[in-house]
Amino acid sequence: MGSTSDKVSGYANEAAGNIKKNVGKVIGSDKMEIEGGAQELKGKAQVEVGKAKEAVKDGANKVADEINRKL
Repeated sequence: MGSTSDKVSGYANEAAGNIKKNVGKVIGSDKMEIEGGAQELKGKAQVEVGKAKEAVKDGANKVADEINRKL
């Protein structure tokens, strides 16, 4: 996955997990609450992976631009 798709999937998982976690609280389902919390954390991790990929790509592009500028 690319950085953008990682971030989009991550935000979607965060939102879905948050909803699931809160529904679990409301209906008294510990299992649903835990699953929602886990999905929310998975989403946060996906977002961070996307941000890291983007930073690496930006860094590589800056290095390449600098090399090309010096040629």
